[in-house]
Amino acid sequence: MKNLLLYIALFSILISCKFNDADPEVTNVPHKDSTIVGVDKDNNGCLASAGYTWSKLNKECVKAFSGIQLIPVENATTEDETLCAYVLFNENADKAEIFLPDDKSFIVTKNDQSKTWNFSDYQLEVHNGYELKKAGVLVFSGDGEIGNKVSGSDNPDGQE
Repeated sequence: MKNLLLYIALFSILISCKFNDADPEVTNVPHKDSTIVGVDKDNNGCLASAGYTWSKLNKECVKAFSGIQLIPVENATTEDETLCAYVLFNENADKAEIFLPDDKSFIVTKNDQSKTWNFSDYQLEVHNGYELKKAGVLVFSGDGEIGNKVSGSDNPDGQE
């Protein structure tokens, strides 16, 4: 009989307590932001998180870094593509859009008498690839190949 009274008392205590299944730390966590990654379109509808930017020349979203890479002369050994300028030509190659590292771009127009494209105090010239000068001072240069450059090798001996 004592055991029965003990079980009833224990049972009464258990059912009279209010159980809180929720963990207090979990309930105080703010809700996650419902922003979906990849919906950061700019004013022209270009998806910046995917590397697209608006081309004034081609009137469409482009990946500027898929153009001709020009490396800054002051930091010629850099592998940081964000410090480089990029050149995209139109179909006739009489105009080119220059994308600078500060997210600014401008269109240069080819001079009929030479292999030079000009805008304001900028000149894009063909010389062992391409050179971009500002007020006659060389600021960027590249070999004329399309796309980012990979320096070095995975193989330390340089053998394939």
